[in-house]
Order: sequence, then structure tokens, then C-alpha cells
Amino acid sequence: MEPLDIELDEGELEFPSAPMQVNMGPAHPAMHGTVRMVVELSGETITKVDVQIGYLHRGFEKMCERGTWTQVFPYVDRLNYASPMLNNVGFALAVEKMLGVTVPERCQHYRVILGELARICDHMVCSGAMAMELGAFTPFLWFAKARELIWDVFEEETGARVTHSFGRVGGMASEPTPNFKAMVRAAVPAVRALIDDGEKLLLGNRIFLDRVENVGRMSKERAIALGWTGVVLRSTGVPYDVRKVHPYLTYDRYEFDVPVGTSGDNFDRFMCRQEEIRQSVRIIEQALEQMADEGSVNINDPRIVLPPKEEVYSTIEGTIQHFKIVMEGIKVPAGECYSYTEAGNGELGFYIVSDGSGTPYRVRIRPPCFATMQGMESMIVGGMLPDVVPTFGSVNMIGGECDH
Repeated sequence: MEPLDIELDEGELEFPSAPMQVNMGPAHPAMHGTVRMVVELSGETITKVDVQIGYLHRGFEKMCERGTWTQVFPYVDRLNYASPMLNNVGFALAVEKMLGVTVPERCQHYRVILGELARICDHMVCSGAMAMELGAFTPFLWFAKARELIWDVFEEETGARVTHSFGRVGGMASEPTPNFKAMVRAAVPAVRALIDDGEKLLLGNRIFLDRVENVGRMSKERAIALGWTGVVLRSTGVPYDVRKVHPYLTYDRYEFDVPVGTSGDNFDRFMCRQEEIRQSVRIIEQALEQMADEGSVNINDPRIVLPPKEEVYSTIEGTIQHFKIVMEGIKVPAGECYSYTEAGNGELGFYIVSDGSGTPYRVRIRPPCFATMQGMESMIVGGMLPDVVPTFGSVNMIGGECDH
């Protein structure tokens, strides 16, 4: 039989097709258990996405308005649970701003050291988890091992490895332990060696580089418009760091650099975090040198700071002071303020209102993750479906503060 000689017009062989919708999360292990992305695909290319941050049902802000000012600290621990000490310090500074008090210099150095150790933990968790989600399991184990060394310090100082509740209005829960400086000086070199080894594994891996370079890009103009802060903003080339621009505690006494990127992609975010770990080490070393070995870490004001336990048990004055602070709360003058610090993911702000009682009238948080998640759509639209995992991992969304 002779073959049919049929002429077809251009386009007649195209099959009808429609975009496909896929649920990315919340059950997906890379979506942190709460985030859901409704992704619209053309083949494997993302054409549209609806990012939903989900709910942890924590009710952080309203819980803070039901207890005393001091009872808020266990709640702020659970905002960014990768670096809870930075949350402790941030809230303490907000209330101290309302009170018009400044903690002793020794306490300021102490807060800086503990906060920078927490920042290192935060960055290691993010970088290690992002690498693991791309199949690089060994660097995650090494970063986790480094984090354990820092947690040993936290356990010695606070009694807890993860959520410390160690901050206090007017100071800290207790003095530094006698071996504090020695423990930190022993841990930091070991942590840095593990970080360097893990980084070498990743930067020498072609698969890792292909998955992060020029993926999830964000322009500096768009980042500023979205209210980005922290590593994600600095990765676009904007050198904004609260510790430099608006110094608090003793940050104006330390020499350290603010790492910035150029492309605002996943690779820049990874490298900025790695370099910030090294800058945190520089800050810690200087703070250790400047922190006095003796002296109180609490202000001398019986209306704010709890008395020593021996005075509570042995003197009527200590008993009354303890009773009034615990039962009635610290009397913060009526008014309002906004206080902000550089947390692990960027500018962590607390807007607090007091009616003059021992209970906060209003507490509002400015979590850096909430602003960051606004940019997820523009970062992943136009990319491939597998690019969602490293991009989402590189912004380090923490559900506890994002759903506040």
C-alpha cells in the first residue's frame, strides 16, 4: 500500500494541555510541617505558586499578655528555637528600654557571647539542613556535632541545651560559671574546624553548586521593598546589620565585618551564613577579653531584680521583695516602645505597651521570617520544581516566629 501523502498545517500536531497543580507540603519533610505551597506547573517549570505559611497555633502575642513581664521569657524561647538566647536578649532589652535601665557592662558582654554562640547554632542548622535536603548528609552531621559543643556550654551556663529561659529584665538568671571563659575558648576552635571541613565538602561538590548557584535569586530593590533583613537581605548586596547600623549592648566596641553577597541566590545566602559564623567567632573572642572576671550581671534595683535565694529564706525584706516581683510582676511605667536587635534571621523587633501594671498590656513581634516568606513566590516562579527545596531551605523559615 502506498503511504498517504497528507500535508499538515503547522501546529496541528500540538496536543491540548493544561497547567498541573501540585501541593508542595505541608507533609513534605522539607516544608517544616506547616508550610504549604500550591504550585502550578507547566511540565516541571513553575508558572505560579500560592505560599501558605500554615499555623502552629502558638498564640505567642496573646500568651504574653496573660502573665507577668518575666513570665514572657519561656515564650520568646520558642519563637526561633534554633537560637533562643537571641530572643531572650531581644525581649529583655525591650523591657529595659521601657524601664530606662542599662545592665552592667559585664552582663552586656555576657549577653553578647551567649547571643553570638546562639547565632552560630542558628546558621549551622540552616546550612546543614539545606545541604542534607540536597543529599549531602555528612556536612549536616558535622555541623550538628559542632552545635553539640556549643550546647555543652549552654547547658553548663543555663541548665538547658535548647530552650534556656535564661534572660531576665535587668540582667541574667545567674552569674557566669567559673569555667565559662575556658569552656568557650575550648569549644570555639573545635567548632570552627568542623565548619571549615563541612564547607570544603560542599564547595568541592559539583552537584551542590549546580543546585544553589543562580537559583532562587532576589534583587536588592525587591528585597528592600519586601522588608527583608538579616542574611537574606545582605546576600543581595545590602550591608544592613542592626549590630553595625544601630549598635546595642557593647557591639560598638568590637571589630567585625558584615558579609554581603552579589546575586541574592541560594549560594550567596549559604556563603553569607558561613562567613557570619567566622565573624561571630571574632566577636566572641573580643568579648571574652573585655568581660570582667568579677562583678554583678544584674542591676541593683530591688523593684526589678529578684533577691538571692539565701536572702529570701533568711530575711523578711528578701521574702517580701521576692513575693511582690513573682506575684505582682515588675511595674513597668505606662507607655509604649519598639526595640529591635539582630537575631539569627534578621531584625527581631518587639513592640510593647504597658499600662503601668506588672502584666504587659500589648506585646507585638516583628519576626524576620514573616517578611522573608513574602519573597518566596518571586524566587521560585520560573524555576524547576526541585529548586523549591534548596530555595526554601536557604531562607531559614522558622515556624515558631513566622506564625506568631
